Amino acid sequence: QFIQNVNRIYCSQVCLVQVMPMYRRIRDLREARDFTQKQLGEAVGVSQRTYAYYESGQRMLTPQVLCALAKFHNTSVDYLLELTDDPRPYPRKR
Repeated sequence: QFIQNVNRIYCSQVCLVQVMPMYRRIRDLREARDFTQKQLGEAVGVSQRTYAYYESGQRMLTPQVLCALAKFHNTSVDYLLELTDDPRPYPRKR
């Protein structure tokens, strides 16, 4: 049992470390526009607590919430996930 508990704690910490940087931009965008977590949560259909979990990386963003955040901030999902540094939404003019 002790080994299982240590393993569970280790796995949760490793997962948390991997997830946390992923959602840094949703916090930065929210703060830049002076919105509270409650306001953003309501805008995308989740509670303040759930939204706080998203920002901290304690909970994975669902595809629906991710798309709602991209629409709300007029940016791309790729930008929110830090796959690009270009905040322009799709479709992009070339």
